[in-house]
Amino acid sequence: MSDPSSGVPQFGTAEYKNTGAETCAGCKQVLSGNYYRVNGVLACERCTQQVKTRLPQDSHSAFVRGILFGIGGAIAGLIVYSAFAILTGIMIGYVALAVGWLVGTAMKKGSTGVGGRRYQIAAVALTYAAVSLSAIPVGISFYMKDKKPATHASANRTESASSATSTDAAAVNPSATDQQQPASVPAKPRPAVAALVATLLFAGLASPFLELASGFSGIIGLVILFVGIRIAWKITSSPPLEILGPFQATATAPAAPSGS
Repeated sequence: MSDPSSGVPQFGTAEYKNTGAETCAGCKQVLSGNYYRVNGVLACERCTQQVKTRLPQDSHSAFVRGILFGIGGAIAGLIVYSAFAILTGIMIGYVALAVGWLVGTAMKKGSTGVGGRRYQIAAVALTYAAVSLSAIPVGISFYMKDKKPATHASANRTESASSATSTDAAAVNPSATDQQQPASVPAKPRPAVAALVATLLFAGLASPFLELASGFSGIIGLVILFVGIRIAWKITSSPPLEILGPFQATATAPAAPSGS
């Protein structure tokens, strides 16, 4: 059960063979002295130490790379989610499953296989942020599409009314046009950019729960989001490795030939 390309014993699945003696699942040698159980299969002391030393080691740099790759996966997921909704006009929650897979796979790639609790927490946060913040570009797109026809119609009505009023005023008092002075309109205070961004971020992050107001569809969307988060959580978990032991191998003496 070893990988010829890496030279590292693999202990993924237990295989039992009735050979009459206990052997190491990695090197196939008969066990003697101390031995271990690695993920349920027998392993000699040398192969067990190889497994321990060849496992990906967690470090600050590995975590930073995992976070950076995870952010890239979250941005890609946000783009995919938003683009699908904008192009099709359909808000389908199942895209959240793909977002969770993208974030988890990207983080595992960046950390070179290292996983653990802090990676899982980061993957959950990035997956939720990617899915929820996609409501911002989607909402802006839908708002602009609805506002554009209404703006054109309002502008046409205003222009026609203004033209008719000017014509009537000119007919009654031709000098009224020359006497009119443009009224100074006080400028409306514009909201600060930081406050606007903060409002959009808050609305985006709260959007999965705000959708609950729409009824059953909002509940389904929230459940699918949690499933996508679960996918990211599972991918970024630490590699399963259970080492039990050491145990002492019992040497079996060969049977003595029977005398005549």
